[in-house]
Amino acid sequence: MYVTVYITAGNKEEAERIARTAVEENLAACVNFFPCRSVYRWKGKVVEESEYILICKTEKRLFQQLRKRVREIHSYDVPAIVAYDIVEGEDEFLQWVSDATGKA
Repeated sequence: MYVTVYITAGNKEEAERIARTAVEENLAACVNFFPCRSVYRWKGKVVEESEYILICKTEKRLFQQLRKRVREIHSYDVPAIVAYDIVEGEDEFLQWVSDATGKA
C-alpha cells in the first residue's frame, strides 16, 4: 500500500531540509515542494502567511517513521503531516517507490 504525505513548512529552507531528510533516510522515494499562501486560525486569531507544501511519495508502512522524523526537525508546534492513500497508480512508478524506500 502506498501513500502521499502532505506536509506544510514555514519557509523554503525548512521544506528543503524535510525533503532531503525524508529521501536520504529512505522514508520517501520523492518529495515535491512549492510555495503557497495559507489562511488559518491559530490561538484565536486568523492568520495569513506564506508557507511551503511538501508532497511525499512513500509506502504506508513508513508513515509513522516519516511522521516521527518530520516532528523531530520541524519548527512548528503543530505541523500538518497527513497521509492520503494512493488507491491506484502507475505500476512502474509504484514499484520505483518500493525500490527507493526498500532500505528503510
